[in-house]
Order: sequence, then structure tokens, then C-alpha cells
Amino acid sequence: MSTTRNPGTEAPTTAAEILERAKALAPRLRERSAEIERARQLPPDVVDMLRATGVFRMCFGPEWGGPELTSMQQAEVVETLAYGDASAGWCAAIGAMTGAISNFLDPAVVKEVFPSLDMITAGLIAPAGHAERVPGGFRLSGRWSFGSGITHADWVTSGAFIYQDGKPWASPDGSNAHASRQFLVPAHEVGVVGNWDTTGLCGSGSSDYTITDVFVPEEHTYTFYKVRGRTDTPIAQPDSFMRSLCAVPLGVARAALDHARETALTRVDKMTGAVWADTFRVQVTLAECEAEFNAARSGVHSSSRRHWDVLAGGGTLDDLTATERAASSLAWVHAFRTSRAIVNRLYDLLQAWSRSPMLRVASLVRLAIHGARHRSLIRPDRQDTP
Repeated sequence: MSTTRNPGTEAPTTAAEILERAKALAPRLRERSAEIERARQLPPDVVDMLRATGVFRMCFGPEWGGPELTSMQQAEVVETLAYGDASAGWCAAIGAMTGAISNFLDPAVVKEVFPSLDMITAGLIAPAGHAERVPGGFRLSGRWSFGSGITHADWVTSGAFIYQDGKPWASPDGSNAHASRQFLVPAHEVGVVGNWDTTGLCGSGSSDYTITDVFVPEEHTYTFYKVRGRTDTPIAQPDSFMRSLCAVPLGVARAALDHARETALTRVDKMTGAVWADTFRVQVTLAECEAEFNAARSGVHSSSRRHWDVLAGGGTLDDLTATERAASSLAWVHAFRTSRAIVNRLYDLLQAWSRSPMLRVASLVRLAIHGARHRSLIRPDRQDTP
């Protein structure tokens, strides 16, 4: 896979630069939305344009020359890209997990596998594969679903249960639980099934994928329960790359709201001659949807900010109350559901005027389900800690 940025484009070094580039790219993504949907994956040049924004490097820390955006900054970048195209925003959020993963790999391995900060990692972390212990590593096989971005990834990370001599290998902590890990495999050793035929996020290329008897060195495996890089960064947490996913539906809902408002300003009811902008029903619908959007977005950012501030200040999750710890996950779920409800309501309001791809209800419904599937993957299952 190509990891070069657009020729002559310097890599962004700050959150402000990445956000500025994302804002500049969003209208171009909007223009390409129909093409992206038809292709069922991001075209190569669109992937290159995303690379050039710096979105795939935004989780790398300063020790690697990265900008290490906060959770709130990451969400704003992803929301901006999703405002242009939902699939592009989704793939951007997934691909940006590369920098987060680097915290759970040995630094020497990070230098080896990620020579560029703009490389893309995709895959499914749920332990769906079979990893047989062999000298020096593992033989990995299996089939995984929802491989968002798999068609343009450089590396694929996949969860798998560990076996030895064909028998389940127990966790070394004495619990006798079946151990699992994450396995990092070059994309060229992964087979894409090509079964992504859906009603939403069509362009995300979220096909099933297979890995068959591929040798994975021990050092290319990891768990989210052992940090091998910096321990003083809030990104070195099991949920770190999940935090910006809910920004995708927020970006879509924001685009739907703007489209509905623009339509209302120019539409006149042919039966009554009433200007839509002066109609009580339209005003109330837009106002209530705007309020719901603002509340959902605020919930995401305020809960993320609280977590980030505590962790960045040297604290741990134990320094948060149970309510504070739950707040982020609840805000993520609420953002998906609220965004879907907003788009549904605006679609009903505009009806035949809902020509914008942003107002395709099926996309948001699928997006909510797809996002919920991803949110369920970080679980307190026992994993082998090498």
C-alpha cells in the first residue's frame, strides 16, 4: 500500500493544521460522495487526500514526531470529514488507530512496522481467529467481519484466541480463561471477501476478511492491557481509538441540519404560498433538532474532556467516579441514536426535497448499528499479557 502524501505537501504538526486541512477537504469529499458509494470503498486518490490532512497520524505522540491530538480534537477532525462524506469520516477514524496501537507495541517494533506516521491500520479486534503457538510466534487463521478500511490498509490488526497443540491456551494469570491477543499482519497477507453490500456507509469497504496460516512473530502481537510505550499519555488506554467514532454520526447530522435549513430558506409551499422559513412546523422541527444535536455533541466533548484532564494530569481511571467513567460510553451511544433520530426527523420534514446524500435515513440507521458493533468490541475479556 502507498503511504506517500500528496507531492509537495508538508506533514501537519499541530491539531489546528489537521483540522484546517480537514475543513478544506470536506467539500471535495461531498462532491465525491456518490462515486465513493458506488465504488463501495474509498478511491485511492481519496485515501491520499485523507493522508494529506494528517488524520492518520493524529494519535501518534511527540516521541514519534506526532501531534497527539486530544480526544476532543480527534472528534472534531472526524466530525469535519464526516460532514463531507460519512464513509470517509468513518475510515479516517478507524485508520487513525495506528498511533493508538503504537502504545501497546514495543518501541523497536513501532519503528519497524510504522516507518511513516501516515500509515493506516484496519481490522477487527474481537477474538474471532485461531492463533496456534509455534516457535517464535503464532500461526494465525480465521475470518473477521466489518473490516472497515480493509481495502486501503497498510496493516491489519485482528483478535484471536490462542491455542497450543490444538488445545485452548489458558491465561497465565491463573484464571484458566482462554487467552486472546491482537495480531498485526501486513495487508498483503490478508484476503478481502468483498461482501460489503449494504444500505449505509457503502464506501467504507467494511468487508469480511480472511487470514490463512500466516506466521505472526511474537513481537507483532499485543494486548490492550499492557502498555509498552509511554504510560503518561491518555491515548494509552484500551478505548482510545474508539473515542472519535461517534463524531461520524454527529458530522452527518450537522450536514443534514444545514441542508434542511438551506432548503427551508428557499422553499415556498405551492398550495398555500407560505414561505417555509416562516412556518411554525418547520421552525419548531429545526429548532428542536438543533437543540438535540447541540446537547448530544456537548455530552461527547464534556465527558471526553473530563477523562482526558484526569489522565493527562497523572491520574488514572480510578480517580473518576463510576458515573464519570460511564459518561463517555453513554455519550457515544447517545450521539449515534440522537443523530439517527435527527436525520429521520429531517427526512420526514423535507420528504421529496431530501435529495442530499446526507439525508438518506438508511445510511444513518446502518451507521448506528455499525457503530454499536464496534463499541462492543472493547470487553473485559481475559487476554494473554506477554
